Amino acid sequence: MHHFARRTAGIIAALAVVTALGAACNDKDKNSSSSTTTTAASQTHTAETKISTPNGEITLSGAVLEKYEQMGGANSPLGLPTGPAKDAPDGGSVQEFTGGAIYASSVHGTHVVWGEIRKAWEEDGGPSGKLGYPTSDEFDIPGGKQSDFSGGSITWVDNKITVTEK
Repeated sequence: MHHFARRTAGIIAALAVVTALGAACNDKDKNSSSSTTTTAASQTHTAETKISTPNGEITLSGAVLEKYEQMGGANSPLGLPTGPAKDAPDGGSVQEFTGGAIYASSVHGTHVVWGEIRKAWEEDGGPSGKLGYPTSDEFDIPGGKQSDFSGGSITWVDNKITVTEK
């Protein structure tokens, strides 16, 4: 019963976030002065939502919010945000979560970095290092995971990290 109660609480919390996001989108759609951002690929609404966390309400917006939702929001391995978005090198931004970070760059896109790959990347200087910004989310490879960066890649195979620079 304890596991059932926890899962039910998690589902209810996720539904509350989805409901809030839906209401915010509907309100913006009804308002003729809603803000839009045009990209080469598509037109999207500039969305924003506040998420209740143990650290108070934290705002997620734009590409970071889209990626967070795409990854599964609070129920994903990313978990809850731990603070507001911050500026990152070369005009990028980063928002930290309990399980990782989302980095956004107008040049390299918006990608999640987490786990052992994130640790190795940060030890190499993160976005200011030789590897630069992430250009992919982590993906499966035989025996492990890989993330690509503007200056190379990091693989995690059989609990071993390999950093490859271009």
